[in-house]
Amino acid sequence: MIRLPIEEPVIIFAIAMVIFFFAPLLMKKLKIPGIIGPILAGVIIGPNGFHLIERDETIVLLGTIGLLFIIFIAGLEIDIDGFKRYRNRSILFGSISFTLPFLLGTGVGLLFDYSLLASILLGSILGSHTLLAYPIASRLGIAKNKAVTTAVGGTLLTDTFALLFLAVVTGAAAGQLSIEFWIKMIVSLSIFVFIILWGTPILSRWYFRNSENEGVMNFTYVMVILFVSAFLAIIAGMQPIIGAFLAGLALNRFVLDHGTLMNRIRFLGNALFIPFFLLSVGMLMDLKVLFNDPRAWIVTLAILVSVFIGKGLAPIIISKVYRYSKVEQGVMTGLTIPQAAATLASTLVGFEVGLLDQATVNAVIIMILGTCIAGPYLVEKHGRRLALKEELQPTETKKGPERILIPLANPRTMESLIDLAYMIKQPNTDDQPLYPLTVVQKDVQSAQTGVANAEKMLGHAVMYASGAEIPLRALTRVDHNVTNGMIRAVTEERINTVVIGWNAERRPNQIFGSVIDRFVDQTNQAVLVSKLGHPLTTTKRIILIIPYGAGHKPGFGDAVERIKLLTNRLSASLLVLVIHDAVERYESFIKKIKPNPPMEISRLNNWPALQEEYVPKLLEDDIVVILSARKGTIAWHPELEELPKRLAKIKPESFIIFYPAEEEEVDLRGSRGIEIPKEVLFRKDYEDDI
Repeated sequence: MIRLPIEEPVIIFAIAMVIFFFAPLLMKKLKIPGIIGPILAGVIIGPNGFHLIERDETIVLLGTIGLLFIIFIAGLEIDIDGFKRYRNRSILFGSISFTLPFLLGTGVGLLFDYSLLASILLGSILGSHTLLAYPIASRLGIAKNKAVTTAVGGTLLTDTFALLFLAVVTGAAAGQLSIEFWIKMIVSLSIFVFIILWGTPILSRWYFRNSENEGVMNFTYVMVILFVSAFLAIIAGMQPIIGAFLAGLALNRFVLDHGTLMNRIRFLGNALFIPFFLLSVGMLMDLKVLFNDPRAWIVTLAILVSVFIGKGLAPIIISKVYRYSKVEQGVMTGLTIPQAAATLASTLVGFEVGLLDQATVNAVIIMILGTCIAGPYLVEKHGRRLALKEELQPTETKKGPERILIPLANPRTMESLIDLAYMIKQPNTDDQPLYPLTVVQKDVQSAQTGVANAEKMLGHAVMYASGAEIPLRALTRVDHNVTNGMIRAVTEERINTVVIGWNAERRPNQIFGSVIDRFVDQTNQAVLVSKLGHPLTTTKRIILIIPYGAGHKPGFGDAVERIKLLTNRLSASLLVLVIHDAVERYESFIKKIKPNPPMEISRLNNWPALQEEYVPKLLEDDIVVILSARKGTIAWHPELEELPKRLAKIKPESFIIFYPAEEEEVDLRGSRGIEIPKEVLFRKDYEDDI
């Protein structure tokens, strides 16, 4: 029998992991932001629910680390250059966005007979906000928009004001509010800020210049800066989240947004510590208070109304002053409504020092749930409109040496993949070889057979390419995981395009198969997932399907250029089908890209029209090219996951799912890679996916 509450650490951790796995999946089904899942789970299993787990020191510790991670990542992601460019706008917006909810919140506190200090603390709680929906804006490609930059810059002020009020109010509650307190706070805060914002960049610049690019050490260094900064904040009389935020700002230019180091920080935070923080927050809520005290509902409603009015008015005022559009105003509202990090920190501190009661804690948590649902919804809704309103001018990717990787597993498709890779190769790049790749696994048995298969396939590829005067550089990577081996090859060889085969087998909950799906999700390079059922030389027509919003993707121009190049070299015609978008803009843009094979462009109102009008008319020698998108980006649509499966059932037998390149930054401080052992083992079931 297991006694409740559970005290066995392994069982507690197992329950937490199950919650972290299933809660986001359930929230996704309900179309609710995943952040809500662990909070609701904490309400259910916590001391005020079924009391399965106690909110003990371990949960508090892990939750505190998660809170620091949220604030730290926010500091790392802030666009400092954008803030400098829109400094005055951000200062004005931040001041208004804090002041209006602050006044309303203070008024609510006084109205319900809170003490003056408690009312001021409640006002400062409502004045802060958390950039919970910022990753959505970043994913949609509007992070550099002036409205987004203004909102993000304003966060610097709102959270700083909220945390300063927290320090003052808690000091006053402890009876320390004196001239000595003010002098100590100002001096210690000034010294602390100087050490973090001036000393940390100097130390970091020296470290990264002299480090040996060891990935683990770089990550450990960043963690040292984070937690030492939080510790120094405590010494300075501040809350540790102020130190975490300043540490993020100090390291902002040293941790590249798309680099390996940033990925590790986000991974550890999002996978472990931040969910523990959300779980611990949910454990604080006591639903019995809501049912036993009708006044708690009135307080909750008043707080919710104050937040939505105060945070909603600030973007309206700024939009009038700086002439932002309604869509930009909606994005700013969505970014600044969510309450989480600083809100929770202030609430917890206020509860611990006795300024806030259980009813207020419940009201704040419900307010967090409401704002965390509304904010991401508004950013998703208005952010897509904002991205699509911008002029159709795809970002040009940085041109480096063209390097095309061809992962090989099935000897029957090897020749067609090499032909396709050569056909899309840019002119005047004959000196750049193609890179056929075999990935082998260390744990595969019957090593001799694997070595023989790998050498035979690569040898045949070299012979075939030599006959066509195609330069090749054969690659072999050894890894426990096939996808990781492919990604290593992409990184180490600086690959910018990948041509990979697919056997068109349909699997539940997967688009292509586990290997290809993971590879597409974890890379930024252009990827052509190809099912070639007829010789390329017999192709008479290429049908390019462009989904709504694809023209705004960074790699759109490069993708169109490669498709036109393929069409021209095959002496085929090109039929472009634009789904629910302006044909005129695409037509003028595409015609400017050389070469110019015979081309026709048409518009389809929706995806069902494609299924009904064109799919039945496809011919055996057609190649269908779907200009797809990685999930979560602006051009993504659920139909893009279903269309490959439908095409696999019917003729034509040849189609290409083209994922254009995304924006990418190279972290020069990344790890140096792993030495490849001499033994080469080939995985036979790799052929099932590719």
